[in-house]
Amino acid sequence: MKRTSKLVGLVATAALALTACGGGGTSGTKGEAAGPGAKAVKGGTLQVLANAAFSHLDPARGFDGGVNNFYRLIYRTLTTQGAAPGADGTKIVPDLATDVGKPSDGGKTWTFTLKDGLFFETGAPITSADVKWGVERAWDPEIGIGSPYAKQLIEAPASYQGPYKSGDLPTIQTPDAKTIVFHLKKPFADFGSVVAQNTFTPVPKGQGAGNTLDSKPVASGPYKLADYKPGASLKLVRNDKWDKKTDDVRTANPDVFQWTFGLDPATIDERMIAGQGTDADAIAGTVQAASVARIQSPQLKQRTMTGINGCTTYMGLNTTKKPLDNVKVRQAINLAVNKQTVRDADGGSALAEIGTTIQPPTIAGRVDYDPYPSPDHKGDVDGARKLLTEAGFANGFTMTLDTRAQPKMQAMAVAIQQALEPLKITVKINTIDTATYYEVIGTTSQQHDAAITGWCPDWPSGATFLPPLFDGRNITPKGNTNLSQLNDPGVNAKIDEISKLTDVNAANKAYGELDKQIMELAPVVPLLYEKVLMLVGSNIGGAYLHDGFSGGIDLVSVGLKDASK
Repeated sequence: MKRTSKLVGLVATAALALTACGGGGTSGTKGEAAGPGAKAVKGGTLQVLANAAFSHLDPARGFDGGVNNFYRLIYRTLTTQGAAPGADGTKIVPDLATDVGKPSDGGKTWTFTLKDGLFFETGAPITSADVKWGVERAWDPEIGIGSPYAKQLIEAPASYQGPYKSGDLPTIQTPDAKTIVFHLKKPFADFGSVVAQNTFTPVPKGQGAGNTLDSKPVASGPYKLADYKPGASLKLVRNDKWDKKTDDVRTANPDVFQWTFGLDPATIDERMIAGQGTDADAIAGTVQAASVARIQSPQLKQRTMTGINGCTTYMGLNTTKKPLDNVKVRQAINLAVNKQTVRDADGGSALAEIGTTIQPPTIAGRVDYDPYPSPDHKGDVDGARKLLTEAGFANGFTMTLDTRAQPKMQAMAVAIQQALEPLKITVKINTIDTATYYEVIGTTSQQHDAAITGWCPDWPSGATFLPPLFDGRNITPKGNTNLSQLNDPGVNAKIDEISKLTDVNAANKAYGELDKQIMELAPVVPLLYEKVLMLVGSNIGGAYLHDGFSGGIDLVSVGLKDASK
């Protein structure tokens, strides 16, 4: 579960942008001599220009679209997402395992078998004990701050604190060096997707305590760390213990990946537009709004890639605050918001599509519908006024809207403020420092009436979108993700009903219908599906946007068109 703020930091971090890609589309021509889709060759050094460094190199700690993309270069998991644009990229496929898992006991027990020929960069074989050790690290209170799914789903004593403090976790069994068995708290039909999470990375048994993997990861993928200056640079070189015959996902084209961190986003745009020297071999994050008009020439358009990033930017409405506890008031706000001006504040149509549903277009089973339509999405003030009058608030009210201390987010808040003015709704904008924003709005005692926020899936399933945002039993005093604080018995019951389905496709379809059920209650205002807009170097090939990694360029497939340059 990822909030979009993490991705904002990573856009700069790992050559990606804010949202995942509806079709993995590019404006370059695939398969020809020009454009980012042209064929990549083996060899050369691929440059990555970045604003910020990776959150963590330790797979139990990092948890955002950019670092997840990077991890696939140095780590492997039991399963992983495919390597392709569009829906093919979000299909779960075997990685270290021979298949996507065999359920038993009604879906409460899952068994995986490791492939032959798997080795760490040290030359030591990867065994089921190493996978188990890696997963157990997720329970460590200091280390296990990344993906929560292992802890949420695998049965474990309440007192368990990982392998370094508590030792063995008996609910993960390794009957032999090739077999690993997970015993879950309850059936989970999509556990084959869960084991693609970073916390299922093998770690040599007994290793990885403290901060050791943050400075020196132990590679199981095609690359290993050669040099790392935190905040400044990172270099990967080939891991000669990785065997392509065991890996149907990673192409591993470049000989070297070289990151440069700490660059100003405007400087990155200037360098990518100029494309001189080694910048011809570079990829970077999403283009800044101020640079969009400059990349419209035919020559630069050949080097651009665009698509939505798979996240939803929305305004959460706190259903415990009066008068937002009245459903008609929330519905009126949904009708009144002018989403065109919100999109303009975000950077316009080049950087965002208008959102109408909770789930973004990249989610499997998602239904495309608009529960609160208005002409050109500019808001239906008359319809909203009628609802407010029925609710007893014809004279409006005052509410406080939380937003981040970023120009774009503040501009979006002003757009909402102006859209609600004709309804006599006075919106007070409360600006919170970006570094503490989610900590503040996730603390229920500090949360105000509304907040502009966002959510990105961990894999493109409704299970990673709707329950964390709307299951009323998940409301917590701190770290709360249900910002609307919706605790509706009908929604809770439907989540339970869907969780029992053993067919993943049926579950995703049911979540698509649940999206509609939730939006009748109007606990949020879907605003935007933000876009990635990237400019790549003229010598980049094999590039496509990956729906599963917040719309970023899939690092396992990208490379150079000419490695001799």
